[in-house]
Amino acid sequence: MSQHGVVYNFGLVDSEGKGRQAGEWFNEKNVDLVFCHVATYSTSSTVLPVHQFCSKPVIVLNLQPTARINYARSTTGEWLAHCVACPVPEISNAFNRAGIRFRVINGLLGLDYTPAISLTDEVTQDRPEAIKALREIEEWIKAAGVVRTLRHARFGFLGNTYSGMLDMYSDFAMLQAQLGLHVEVLEMCDLDRFLKEVTQEEIEAKLEEVEEMFEISGDSPSDPIAKKPTREQLEWSAKVAVAQEKLVRAYDLDALTYYYHGQDGNEYEKLQAGFIVGHSLLTARGIPCSGEGDMKTAIGMKICDILGTGGSFSEIVVVDYEDETILLGHDGPFHIAIASEKPILRGMGLYHGKKGTGVSVEAKVKRGSITTLNVTQTGDGKLALIASEGQATNGEIMQIGNTQTHVKFDLHPDDYMEKWFAEAPTHHCAIAVGNQAAQFKKVAELLQLRHVTLCKNK
Repeated sequence: MSQHGVVYNFGLVDSEGKGRQAGEWFNEKNVDLVFCHVATYSTSSTVLPVHQFCSKPVIVLNLQPTARINYARSTTGEWLAHCVACPVPEISNAFNRAGIRFRVINGLLGLDYTPAISLTDEVTQDRPEAIKALREIEEWIKAAGVVRTLRHARFGFLGNTYSGMLDMYSDFAMLQAQLGLHVEVLEMCDLDRFLKEVTQEEIEAKLEEVEEMFEISGDSPSDPIAKKPTREQLEWSAKVAVAQEKLVRAYDLDALTYYYHGQDGNEYEKLQAGFIVGHSLLTARGIPCSGEGDMKTAIGMKICDILGTGGSFSEIVVVDYEDETILLGHDGPFHIAIASEKPILRGMGLYHGKKGTGVSVEAKVKRGSITTLNVTQTGDGKLALIASEGQATNGEIMQIGNTQTHVKFDLHPDDYMEKWFAEAPTHHCAIAVGNQAAQFKKVAELLQLRHVTLCKNK
């Protein structure tokens, strides 16, 4: 456990009085999660007070020390040392009647040695029942880390949500009420103030960073508006990236969503034309940035990033019915940590669905297992998480300056989309690497949000 978080161990609780002390002690330590290891039989009256005093979620560990007791030699003491599951239904019943949220992890303890006092083999670390239990413990700890991080997080909202995209509109008070995060509302003039402070030396240093992280494209062989970025475009993107970094530092932001449509030729329109490169750089540094003012997807990206699984801004691009894949992507930003190869920068004669011209990121997620995470809002105002596991393939993509990844789900694309759309999602999602559906479900449970997994990898 200590590999994944800070652990406080109260010790043995064997009376209701000790249980009250434990509950108060956990409150003093400001814990996020309480694990109750049921090491032997104990009445539920010793356990219940702990969680009546400390209201944090509880995970009961029903982890037996051995795969099989030594029936021929066992004493009453030896039996009780392995009598782990016996009190769990009693404890579960007491929790349920008291209105206490709980989950149980069943399996083996996973020791790599046998205690001298034991009459049986307790080396179980390589058994699937131990591996599964330890994975679940790790997922719960990581989920608690997501909850704590979100409650201390500051999300920037720069500009507006893309006009007319009703699915993306959110009530900031609702977001804070359900997640604990703070939304800092920012204006383009806030960023412009920092832009005016950028020096040539800072631009040159940022250009070096850009050239190290990205491949600079030539002209697209297919799209006449996707050209090799000009030196002027790259320098402008670098200058804006410096200002974006200054903004994030000044307002102590942990994530950012942004959009500005502008009027033809206005200064802020030119400013937003340089956004994508800098926001991709920030995303790579653990400050996820979502476009089009989509705050809910910024939250999804942040959840993925906290868990170390990436979190790239995406939407449905097109279906490939020959390969039975769905192409997911966007015009940026992209999480470089999960790229299949060095992302490409393309100059755009015209942004897709936006004003102005500039530099965009073309990339795809590395091949293998991925999970999409969609954060949506239901008709009752509640947030919900929608997860889908699939496989990122090495399918061909368009050379148009967009991030694009072919994803094959364990359903025909039409069947998958029918299930997805029925959940009334926000039309953007975050792409994470690996099979993360179980992890996202635990995050949702700790946040007390509705959750659905549409499909899982076999």
